[in-house]
Amino acid sequence: MDPLPIDPLLPAICETLEKSAALVLEAPPGAGKTTRVPRALLDAGLADRGEIVILEPRRIAARLAARRVADELGERLGETVGYTIRFEDTSGPRTRIRFVTEGVLTRKLIADPMLRGVSAVLLDEFHERHLQAEVALGLLRRLQSDARPDLRLVAMSATLDAAPIARYLGDCPILRAEGRAFDVEVEYLERSDDRPLESQVASAVRRLCAASLDGDVLVFLPGGAEIRRAARTLEPVAQAHDLLVVSLHGAMTSADQDRVIRRASKRKVILSTNVAETSVTIDGVVAVVDSGLARIATHAPWSGLPSLKTAKIARSSAVQRAGRAGRTRPGRCLRLYTRGDFLARPEHETPEVARLDLAESALELFAAGIHLEQFPWIEPPRASAIEAAVGLLGRLGAVERGADGALRISAVGRRMQRFPAHPRLSRMIVEAERRGVASDACAIAALISERDLRADGARARATEVASSDLLVQLDTFEQAEGYGPSFEGARRLGLEPTRVASVQRVRDALVRLVDRRAAKAPESADRVDAAIRAAILAGYPDRVGRLRRPANATGRGGIEVVLAGGGTAALAESSVVTDADLVVAVDAEELALGRRANTVVRLASAIEADWLLEQCTDDVSDTDEIVWNASAERVERVRKMAYEGLVLEESRGPALPGPDTTAVLAKAANARGYRAFTSDGGLERLRERIAFAREHCPEAGIAALDDVAIAEALARFVEGHRSFADLRDADFGDFLRVEIGHAALRTIDELAPDRIALHGGRTVRVDYGEAGPRVASRLQDFFGLASGPKLARGRVPAVLELLAPNQRAVQITTDLDGFWRLHYPAIARELRRRYPRHSWPDDPRHASPPPPRGHR
Repeated sequence: MDPLPIDPLLPAICETLEKSAALVLEAPPGAGKTTRVPRALLDAGLADRGEIVILEPRRIAARLAARRVADELGERLGETVGYTIRFEDTSGPRTRIRFVTEGVLTRKLIADPMLRGVSAVLLDEFHERHLQAEVALGLLRRLQSDARPDLRLVAMSATLDAAPIARYLGDCPILRAEGRAFDVEVEYLERSDDRPLESQVASAVRRLCAASLDGDVLVFLPGGAEIRRAARTLEPVAQAHDLLVVSLHGAMTSADQDRVIRRASKRKVILSTNVAETSVTIDGVVAVVDSGLARIATHAPWSGLPSLKTAKIARSSAVQRAGRAGRTRPGRCLRLYTRGDFLARPEHETPEVARLDLAESALELFAAGIHLEQFPWIEPPRASAIEAAVGLLGRLGAVERGADGALRISAVGRRMQRFPAHPRLSRMIVEAERRGVASDACAIAALISERDLRADGARARATEVASSDLLVQLDTFEQAEGYGPSFEGARRLGLEPTRVASVQRVRDALVRLVDRRAAKAPESADRVDAAIRAAILAGYPDRVGRLRRPANATGRGGIEVVLAGGGTAALAESSVVTDADLVVAVDAEELALGRRANTVVRLASAIEADWLLEQCTDDVSDTDEIVWNASAERVERVRKMAYEGLVLEESRGPALPGPDTTAVLAKAANARGYRAFTSDGGLERLRERIAFAREHCPEAGIAALDDVAIAEALARFVEGHRSFADLRDADFGDFLRVEIGHAALRTIDELAPDRIALHGGRTVRVDYGEAGPRVASRLQDFFGLASGPKLARGRVPAVLELLAPNQRAVQITTDLDGFWRLHYPAIARELRRRYPRHSWPDDPRHASPPPPRGHR
């Protein structure tokens, strides 16, 4: 074997683990920790008590590392050295060193909490702080501190902040290894390059070739789409410089990955995702082109599933990438970003526990009898994240409360645990088992995980109408399968073959875990369709909505999804589910429309209201209410069945008279105001007259008619009625007069009459206002009177508004006698001049008024 920088430290590592239960190992890229440490522990006899398990963050790293160690032992994979990754196991009864991916180890710990047959666990590249790795470490630490003090733990990394992890592992020792001293010349852009990424990559490779490139180039790109575009753009560069352009990413088969990594007859340009950051050395690489971007693990808020978004990598990842160029000799790294950009980036990525959905980990911990809040996290997640994860598991029926009130995994949750998938997808498969369509549900789960089979994510406007976008995707996937194992025919359907192959692998692995004793498949295609859609609902009970087409919407555009629990979203024009009532919004995304963001549902599936009653009984409410219909202005009885506020069924009709009807009508009537239920303004005048009489003649004992009394009377008035129309017909003013009574009305008429008679027989209305009672009439109507009328048993003189023939006031007074004496002579002279046909006597107090010409 070629010597590696880690080799001198191997004896110290083995000696430390003889004395200490844990160890933190720091070793730079290329030191050989991934392959040499497991071999050293094997040689030291640590594997005599059980397997040495090495936890890798990526499948490609697990495969390559296992193959390298097996090669160094001169054996085939599956003998002393093997690997176990999701849906793939290459090991045997003689296996003593096993490389695994993170989820595999967690599931093993859940299935066998004692971790029998394992003597040591090495967590490689722990600096990446993957959620599953932290959960695994927490479970291992609990086990080591209790039932397995003999278990040895090693946290390894090239860029790890070792002190916090060492404290977490009981202040364990820290060992550091020196790396190989091959310099890597790092170059930055002088200024940002706005060209497409693939053009920048082509320019960088040309520069390397112009500088006499004598080895392979490793290009780090965010994902498969960028790799494919870069490969096309590099074709003329490859032809001009005799280069072999190859791709490397996690979705490839192990055989394809091996072909990429093996030495070739010509120089290679390896277009890779960040899977190449932490795998074993790729021989021949002398230069790295770093886009500075990666698909960072997150979760889609809508589907709740793990998701990837393109983001800038941290400085530690950039160092890892650059180090790939200096594994075997001095190298060169071209960073497609500026030095300032690099320095502005964080040192490390945010731990996944702070940014990922915790539902899957929560279910695993519940299966182990551990609540998230009780788990020994290195850094506890946010309380809101824990609450959301536990809440979702509750909605899915995966957890329940025991007799002691504590949450625990349910029988459904136990069945979900069989499937290595997000709880939404495993719940869908469990429901599909019950309905006899588990194989189809496994395919749909794989399709949802892949998100999009189309090449480069191309989206087209839908032209068909169907019951589910997922069923259409399933049909398309099955068509692609029909072209044969190469999947090249998938391109005819606009699909990416590697994605189709990935869906098939996941589907087949899930199907192998299905309970074969489950129900038989429905006989008809329509029933199969319905059973699948009902199973989809089981995984997304919190994503129910109703389609609504606004009146101005045309074609497929403008359809909205009114969501249970509140809010709306737009249905994507690529969706085929346009002729349904109720749907499940399986996947959605936030799109910026101008200055605001709008939620667009990408994948929808039609459901039936009966399925909600069957599956989500506790979330369906039946109400029978007496309500006010503002548009019809009447009280109605509404019977409603709703799912989290989304109305499923409703019936309306007139309410029957009764206390509830009266209360609702009274509230509406008070809000409208009592004036709406009187035929004229007489009630307002009556209120003013009563207030006047109460103020000036309190001894009369007249009851108040203030706002409180009006509201109380209105409540009595509405009894037996059901609508505003009924109240208008009954007339609230008439009702009040009856309640006041004839005797009280006579007293009111005496103290505060509505009208008074003048000397000539003319009657005039008295206006009661804040300034006192007021009477307005022609000056001539007061001829023959020495004084004006007085009200409230003579206590309050009326304010007289004396009008000329043109109905304009010539005088306002309460002293009629003084007016006759002091002001009338002068006013009469002016009136005689202007109105010579009228009589203007010199002594009005003894003159007769003209005959009345009708009442005002």
